Amino acid sequence: MSSRGRISISYEARASIVIPLAAGAGLPSHSHPQHQLAWAPTGLLTLEVGGFRWVVQRSRALWIPGGVEHAVLPGSSSSMLSVYFEPGDCPHGWDSPTVLDASGLVGPLLSHLADLGDAPDAANRRARATAVLWDLMRPVPVTTLAVVLPTDPLALRIALALRQDPADSRDLEDWGREVGASPRTLSRRFRAETGVSFASWRTLQRLDAALPLLGTGQPVARVARAVGYRTASAFIAAFRREIGTTPAAYFAASSPESGVTPR
Repeated sequence: MSSRGRISISYEARASIVIPLAAGAGLPSHSHPQHQLAWAPTGLLTLEVGGFRWVVQRSRALWIPGGVEHAVLPGSSSSMLSVYFEPGDCPHGWDSPTVLDASGLVGPLLSHLADLGDAPDAANRRARATAVLWDLMRPVPVTTLAVVLPTDPLALRIALALRQDPADSRDLEDWGREVGASPRTLSRRFRAETGVSFASWRTLQRLDAALPLLGTGQPVARVARAVGYRTASAFIAAFRREIGTTPAAYFAASSPESGVTPR
């Protein structure tokens, strides 16, 4: 299976699929003509779709349009339940990744569709359940975090190091000594190639790294330290400033501001 190709699955024979994922396991980048609705009945998923990363947990599902490349990134143990739809059967016009509310009846309906199997009356039952599902699907407003990687080799080296360890607190002067460039040069390259200053880019990277940790239910104070903040209040302030809400509200199933995030 190529890391950037198509996974060979007969979607006509498998209208739904449940994939258990052990800790550290993922799925390589692939695409298919069918629309996909991906959900995590247990655990948390980080999906990369269209160059962005999305965090999905039990109260949220992610609509992936047909033909769009996507991957499941390695993370904690979880399960991914996916339901597939032929484009001609879809009454909704979502042509880009769309977050849907999976609370209420949506989650149980997805589980029901996955459990139908090949029973004699499965096709009729699937049609009835899908009609109800179409009726219940509701997009959820989300805030995006565009953590763009620079292309300059020196700036990219720094960005990848911070992606690996977002708590690294070195400034551009320290990084300049590390990679052999002046702080001014690195500053110009970050702004020119990512659209934001180095400090802003690092903040976005830290918040992006924090989202999967928050989604697994880790305490805010622990997450704050893990991504480089000395206090929970400083982390919450940065989170609110960039995302527009608090970490607790972001992942609350009943909050209209909660959701998942793309990178």
